[in-house]
Amino acid sequence: MSEDKKKITVYYDGACPSCVKDRQNYEKLAGKEGEDVCWFDITGQDDHLREIGIDPHKALSELHVRDENQRIVSELDAYILLMSRVPLLKPLAWLIGLPVIRPMLSSLYHRMVKRRLERTGRL
Repeated sequence: MSEDKKKITVYYDGACPSCVKDRQNYEKLAGKEGEDVCWFDITGQDDHLREIGIDPHKALSELHVRDENQRIVSELDAYILLMSRVPLLKPLAWLIGLPVIRPMLSSLYHRMVKRRLERTGRL
């Protein structure tokens, strides 16, 4: 682990093939920077999620990340935190945080997740 960063935990849907693929792509792009990321599969972990303050339904519909200060962020804030840790992805993190881009991307993100969950019978 690099000295200037502490580990973060990403709560992801391991039952979602595209989520697993996204994780794999992130790990490839992150290289050594990815060693500072712990991945936690939320599948079947409703009680644990509630214990740490994450609504299990929200965990399915939004990415959640626990930062180095143990604060949990979700949705685009979680993506921005995750991507900003990797030099190659920092420009993308900055872009999705722009006030003009963020609301449109958030809406698109929620529609895509809703369709995925409906298609797989998980909503």
